[in-house]
Amino acid sequence: MKFTIYQESRIGKRQNNEDRIAYCYSREAVLMVVADGMGGHYHGEVASQIAVQTLTSAFQRDAQPEIADPFLFLQKGMTNAHHAILDYSQEHRLKDSPRTTCVACLIQDNIAYWAHVGDSRLYHMRDGKVLAVTRDHSRVRLLMDEGLISEAQAATHPDRNKVYSCLGGENPPEIEFSRKTPLEVGDVLVLCTDGLWGPLPADVMAASLKGANLMQAVPMLLNQAEIRSGPYGDNLSVVAVRWEQSYSEEASSTVMTQTMPLDAVTTKLGEFGRDPAYKTDLSDDEIEKAIDEIRAAIQKFSK
Repeated sequence: MKFTIYQESRIGKRQNNEDRIAYCYSREAVLMVVADGMGGHYHGEVASQIAVQTLTSAFQRDAQPEIADPFLFLQKGMTNAHHAILDYSQEHRLKDSPRTTCVACLIQDNIAYWAHVGDSRLYHMRDGKVLAVTRDHSRVRLLMDEGLISEAQAATHPDRNKVYSCLGGENPPEIEFSRKTPLEVGDVLVLCTDGLWGPLPADVMAASLKGANLMQAVPMLLNQAEIRSGPYGDNLSVVAVRWEQSYSEEASSTVMTQTMPLDAVTTKLGEFGRDPAYKTDLSDDEIEKAIDEIRAAIQKFSK
């Protein structure tokens, strides 16, 4: 495999960053995960942390060096994260369970597989155009599907942030899967929260990323989104990958996995409370306790 990857998360104009992002790769597979802890629900950042940590932990265990059944892996990972969040809520006797959206993508054998719950999105781009985008599990999306509102009206609709499927909710999540999607040289996959895709039209993102260095282009997109979202901007997070086989100039973020041991996995995941991108008001002792509790919740559903 040969690919360029970049990830970044920003707090926006919020008090805390409840988004979580991660990627990890073995010699023959790469996994990307983005989760958005839902505002208005207690410990949203815990739910999103459990989601990305559950999936990356499963990848570290199962990528030998490929995943045997990609869609089953994504389904089990999200379902296990859902139950781990509920278990965390019960253990702490929370009145309202923490919840999170989630989008994850697995690439191996030059084929992409993705799944999502809620309104965190994946875009598949080629030559500056959007070939595919996930369908939000939101009330506004349903209204658009029924022809009751336009896309322009959806951008300012009062229910635009309300989702009907998530991890950690009262009902089992409605996990939606992609088709097996072959990738071509130069294809770009973007996983992001609504803090990025909300202010930025898809065609703007696709045009900006066409042939660009991801390490330069993605921060510029985040800057645009922050400006457009104004004084009440949400957390905004992204993991972007360009699939590469040959090119004249290698970016410093390019990953080549041919020399990796078959049983090795590399993971890029910020630990709860340690990453400066995720501001928290917890003390050091509270962070340590939360880390232990998150790990305990995940381990129950990671077999």
